[in-house]
Amino acid sequence: MDADIGYEHKCMHMRNRGVVMSFYGIAGLFISAYLWCTILWNVGSGYDRFDRKEGVVCIFRWGFPGIKRRVFLRFLMRDIQSIRIQVKEGLFPRRILYMEIRGQGAIPLTRTDEKFFTPREIEQKAAELAYFLRIPMEVF
Repeated sequence: MDADIGYEHKCMHMRNRGVVMSFYGIAGLFISAYLWCTILWNVGSGYDRFDRKEGVVCIFRWGFPGIKRRVFLRFLMRDIQSIRIQVKEGLFPRRILYMEIRGQGAIPLTRTDEKFFTPREIEQKAAELAYFLRIPMEVF
């Protein structure tokens, strides 16, 4: 009688492990599908256009398919308050260039996952952009 109870108990654990492993496998498939779609659809890529003659800044980014696939921001240069650099050093360093806009907050100009810029390169990009737009530069 005791041997049967132990056998059922072991089968229950094996069944639970199978359910858990199946859940992890399915979750892994969904995450990998999401990442592959992000890569194939080129989500987050785009361009920045600064037109001093017209006094207009245009920022274009690709998003996920749907109604808002194309993200297009257009605003006047006089609404730009500053160029801001965010630098976080450590195990996962982040160097992000932002444009502070009156009424809209900070808009990132570099990809947030881009780790290829050295502090000197990101500072040089920010200085060139701030000089071109004739606005101050801030470092955080």
